[in-house]
Amino acid sequence: MMPHVLVLQHPVLSQCDLSVLNALQLPSAEINGSVLRIPVSATFRLPENAAAALERQRIDHAVLPDSAFSDLGLMVSDMDSTLITIECIDEIAAGAGLKTQVAEITGQAMRGELDFEQSLRRRVALLTGLGEQVLQQVYEQVLQLSPGAGYLLAECKKHGVAFLLVSGGFTFFTGRLQQRLGFEYHHANVLEISDGRLTGKLTGSIIDAQTKADLLAGYREKLGLAEHQVAAVGDGANDIPMLLAAGTGIAYRAKPKVRQHADACINFCGLEAVRGWFR
Repeated sequence: MMPHVLVLQHPVLSQCDLSVLNALQLPSAEINGSVLRIPVSATFRLPENAAAALERQRIDHAVLPDSAFSDLGLMVSDMDSTLITIECIDEIAAGAGLKTQVAEITGQAMRGELDFEQSLRRRVALLTGLGEQVLQQVYEQVLQLSPGAGYLLAECKKHGVAFLLVSGGFTFFTGRLQQRLGFEYHHANVLEISDGRLTGKLTGSIIDAQTKADLLAGYREKLGLAEHQVAAVGDGANDIPMLLAAGTGIAYRAKPKVRQHADACINFCGLEAVRGWFR
């Protein structure tokens, strides 16, 4: 069995109070920048009081196999509220004065209270007649990368880890992000546009929770990788099957239901912490 480590992450970890760990009689280890890796047994679990003390200081923590980032072959990421800070469909809706209505349905879907495909079709239908220039305005004026996203992508390139962006959002955005950032693969839903306006419909099959997991498995097979060589990161209920299908499933600033199914949770740091879980 691979050795395990307790990993702590915080931008200024050396200035944090880690005295709560003293009672656990853990091996000594040195802080490396924003990361501390302490060897532990595979069955080690951080006591609740220790976890709470770390979280009060906004320290992310997880117990994981002690594996190297360069051993990965594939990184799979959700887009909305993960690689980027926004939910694209909510911002498109803002252009039609419908943001509140659409955002409420988005929230229900993210929490797992609504079937994803049903919720997506309901939201897209509300956008009927909206000019496609609104999509470009959202991309150019509203969309921002999440903190640490550029670093994570640079580390993937540096270590030869292929990057797959898979989204329940739209190819209008995933395609432009691929061109801009230079990652290998993307899949998302396709908005139907006629005479420069959204028809309120989607074309082709829907990228839902199961499709995300299936795409991960398909690319894992295509690239000839073992399960432990794939990591995935996401924030919503429709990311859960994908996180479970990965060797390392990472919840990024996620809903409680998602955190329960993840191997590691990033609640406070940016996406640079995805890299930090690995040697």
